[in-house]
Amino acid sequence: MVSLTKATYSVLAEEAIAAFAASLEGSLIRPADAEYDKARKVWNGMIDRHPALIAQVATVGDVVAAVNFARENRMRLSVRGGGHNIAGHATNDGGLVIDLGARKQITVDPAARIARAAGGVTLGELDAATQRFGLAAALGVVSATGIAGLTLGGGFGWLSHKVGLAADNLIAAEVVTASGKVVRASEDANFDLLWGLRGGGGNFGIVTEFTYRLHPLGPDVAFTFVFHDTSSDERLAEAIRFYRDYAATAPDEVSSIMALGRIPPDEHHFPAELHRRPFALFAAMYAGAVDDGLKVMQPFFDFGEPLLNYGGVMPYVEAQQIFDPDYPDGMRYYWKSLNLMQLDENAIARMVEHARRMPSDLSTVDLWSIGGAIRRYGPDHSPYAGRSAAFLLNPEANWVEPEDDIANVSWVRNFIAAMEPFSDGGRYLNFAGFQEEGDVMMQKSFGANYARLAALKAKYDPSNLFSLNQNIKPATG
Repeated sequence: MVSLTKATYSVLAEEAIAAFAASLEGSLIRPADAEYDKARKVWNGMIDRHPALIAQVATVGDVVAAVNFARENRMRLSVRGGGHNIAGHATNDGGLVIDLGARKQITVDPAARIARAAGGVTLGELDAATQRFGLAAALGVVSATGIAGLTLGGGFGWLSHKVGLAADNLIAAEVVTASGKVVRASEDANFDLLWGLRGGGGNFGIVTEFTYRLHPLGPDVAFTFVFHDTSSDERLAEAIRFYRDYAATAPDEVSSIMALGRIPPDEHHFPAELHRRPFALFAAMYAGAVDDGLKVMQPFFDFGEPLLNYGGVMPYVEAQQIFDPDYPDGMRYYWKSLNLMQLDENAIARMVEHARRMPSDLSTVDLWSIGGAIRRYGPDHSPYAGRSAAFLLNPEANWVEPEDDIANVSWVRNFIAAMEPFSDGGRYLNFAGFQEEGDVMMQKSFGANYARLAALKAKYDPSNLFSLNQNIKPATG
């Protein structure tokens, strides 16, 4: 007999586990297996959990079998795509993990400008496939990120202002529901489910295939990645004002991020004389003609004499990888976010104050501009409700040693609390810490769309089998 944790409320016979394993075309990994420790690890080093079973699925049929096994045995269930998630939902203690990581199928239709990608695909893999045809999907900004979690939570990236979030460009999906059925969601069939998948998280099933609208882009793009000195508080405040004002007038072709931090003591990437120098980073991409982009983004360079400049004309796939070295597997991460409805002098002063307090040289304070196409999609298209904000604030704590956990987590939480007066209380749920605020956070983040999402949850997952996610409780009554 194999005894699981209290959360599973069951004891499984060896015969049942063996039958489950035999039904899979993929593999079933258990704690005694040599590959278990490698298979259970996820990207965030703060997450250290021990599932009872890990199903590395090879087919949609495997996913169906795994969902049925978890439901019938009342097991805690996690779904893993890229595993690149702050909260660690991709794993659990004592339950079943359905690992889609081996499912890498990608099909690009250049004439129709669509791509179909399996649930284990990463951003970098999809970028490589679409760029062969001079096309791109609206995705994120770190190539190791899984397309699944990113898209289901919204998905900000370098094309957001031009064509919308990743979720906005999802036009169909193949989904395994909690009952073990395979359902197609599109504009023409089961649209309610497609609507929920466009930002409602992993609440409604396991997406085994995503279909995206693609956009002409590349191979080269105009890209900005320029660091400016912010050693004085006034210069830091001035940089935030500059970014606020630039974002207000920038064309939709420009999608951008501002990051505040200290240059890490990393001699491989940064000159030693600049180590720990406070900086403001302006990162942006122009989704259009390269020459036009260089002109439109010139103000980012004219703000002052740059400390470092890694921008210019580069292949789109390189721009998509430029943040990759900052987020290695196994480092410790704790990020939260907040919709900022305004960025006045009081808000800027608080940002400066808390940015100076970051405990780790590896951390940053990110400010994402919200505008363009992001604002043009309404609640009938997607449940994502952060479109009316001016900016998304994302203090991200990144550090190495476990003894520094309390200081880094506290810094993020205190920062978010200090900025609440300038917010509607909503979060970008892909950056929501460990989602400590529970239902209150979910309701604030979805606003008027929450009731519709809860009803959809009740339709597709009434027992809340898919609960390890940005969870929405099923409506009752």
